[in-house]
Amino acid sequence: MLNYLWAAMIIIGVVFGAFNGKMPDITNAALDSAKEAVTLCITMMGVMSFWVGMMEIATRAGIIEMASKKMRPLIRFLFPDIPEGHKANEYITTNFIANFLGLGWAATPAGLQGMSALAELEKERRQKGINTVKPGVASDEMCTFLIMNISSLQLIPVNVIAYRSQYGSVNPAGIVGAGILATAASTMVAMVYCKMKAKRRRA
Repeated sequence: MLNYLWAAMIIIGVVFGAFNGKMPDITNAALDSAKEAVTLCITMMGVMSFWVGMMEIATRAGIIEMASKKMRPLIRFLFPDIPEGHKANEYITTNFIANFLGLGWAATPAGLQGMSALAELEKERRQKGINTVKPGVASDEMCTFLIMNISSLQLIPVNVIAYRSQYGSVNPAGIVGAGILATAASTMVAMVYCKMKAKRRRA
């Protein structure tokens, strides 16, 4: 659907520019945007390589495992129906930590693995005859995981800092305080919403 929307906006813009004699401006804008896109990709590659490397070092040093243990009460609160020791817990925790550090791209693989593990958990429940959602319908855990990813509490918004640096911000990290407040508020709302919906579904 988004592909159609973007295609429609591009076509409308080109047609409007052609009828108003703005084709040279459209061409220049397209070339400038392409140049900025390549420059931004190079900048983001360096930033993300650094932080993904730090994440790997933290994993091998046992910092992620230690953080995962500290987060177990939170994971149990958000996902009470996931059995203790299930591999979904590990993927969800890793995803949360990566998002917390603002590493959205690094969080994606763990997020996909977490969703797959939750789907397998639903399949296991169905085979055991445990009352669960219909096939093809997202479970409470899946919905909670998705919403928590969207709200995404962030301590260091790496992507936003990189964008601000790319476009000449005097203080690229100046967004950190506002980002923490905004994402903390969105995460709290997400947690309350998930708990309310889960309670209503079970009623």
